[in-house]
Amino acid sequence: MPKLMKAAVLYRTGEPLVVESGIEIPSLLPGQVLVKLAFSGLCRSQLLEVRGGRGEDRYLPHLLGHEGTGEVVAIGERVSKVKAGDPVILGWLKGSGADVGGTEYRQGEKRFNAGGVTTFSDYSVVSENRCVPLPQGVPLDVGVLFGCALPTGAGIIINEIDPPPGSSLAIFGLGGIGLSALMATRLYQCAQVIAVDVDPVKLRLARDFGADQIVNSATENVVARIFELTGGKGVDFSMEAAGTTHSIEQAFQSVRDRGGCCVFASHPDSRERIQLDPHDLIRGKQIRGSWGGECDPDRDVPRFAKLYLEGRLPLARLLSHRYRLEQINQALEDLEQRKIIRALIEID
Repeated sequence: MPKLMKAAVLYRTGEPLVVESGIEIPSLLPGQVLVKLAFSGLCRSQLLEVRGGRGEDRYLPHLLGHEGTGEVVAIGERVSKVKAGDPVILGWLKGSGADVGGTEYRQGEKRFNAGGVTTFSDYSVVSENRCVPLPQGVPLDVGVLFGCALPTGAGIIINEIDPPPGSSLAIFGLGGIGLSALMATRLYQCAQVIAVDVDPVKLRLARDFGADQIVNSATENVVARIFELTGGKGVDFSMEAAGTTHSIEQAFQSVRDRGGCCVFASHPDSRERIQLDPHDLIRGKQIRGSWGGECDPDRDVPRFAKLYLEGRLPLARLLSHRYRLEQINQALEDLEQRKIIRALIEID
C-alpha cells in the first residue's frame, strides 16, 4: 500500500485548484477500492463546481473529478467486483457493489473531503460501485470516455430517445457528450441529423460523425434554420449538451408539435432558469432532463466497448487535448473558452 498521494484541491470556489503533495492515503473501509490513476477526464460539471456555479459549497476543501481509468492497487473487505491488478473505469454513475460514500484525506492538520469517486489525483479511494472493469481491447485513455461523456451522450440516444427509422434529430453542443450522442445516431436509420454548435472546427468534425446538416449558432438563427431544414415542421427529437439555459430553450423550441421531444443533459449555472412558452407544451412539445443517459455502467460499458471495438464508435477522435495534473487550471480555462472537445489529464 502506498502511503502518500498528490491531488488537485479546491479550497475556495472561484479560485484556482492547488496541486498538493504529501496527502495521506487512508485505510480502506469495507466496500472501498484504492486505484492508481492513469488518466482523468475533464467535464463541464467540474468547471461549474470550481467556478461556483452550483451555489454554496459545503464540503470545502475537497477533491474533484468523476471520470478516469487506472489500476486497482488494493481492495477493502467485502469487495468482490474487482481485485488488485485489474484495470478499471471510474465514473460518477452508480453500478453494482458497495456504495460507501465519501472519504476524508489528511495532510498534517489539513482535512480534505472527497465523494464516492474523485480522479484529479494520482491515487483515489473510491466506492466499489463507481468501478467497472475496463473491457479487454479498450485503451486506458479511450476508457476515460466510458466514465461520463459516452454513457451520457450515447446513452441518451440509445437508452432514452431510441429514434425510430425515419426520425429527424438535432444535437445542440458538440463537446464530448454531444459528439458521443452524434456517433450513436449512426446506429439508427435516422432520416435527418442536424448538429448545432458555435465552433466551426467542431461543426466540421460533426460531418465526419454523421451529421447531415450543421448550424452555427453564433452566426445563424438556430430555431428558424432548423425549421427551414425540416420543411417547417421541426425535428422529432432534440438532444442538448451545450451547457446554457438559452441552448436548452432553443432545443425545446426546435422540436415539432404533437410529440416532439427535447432531452437535455446540461448543467447551467444554478442561478439561471429556463423559460418556456406554455403554449408550446399545450401543442404537444415535450422536454425532460437526463440523468447520465439512464445508463447502468455494468450493463452499458460492455455494450459500448463492443461497438467501439467494431469501429462503430470512433471515440479516440474526441480526445483533443492532453494535460499534466499540474496543468489542471489551464485545462479548465481552455474548457471554459471552448477550445477543447474532451481533455485528458495524464496522471501516469
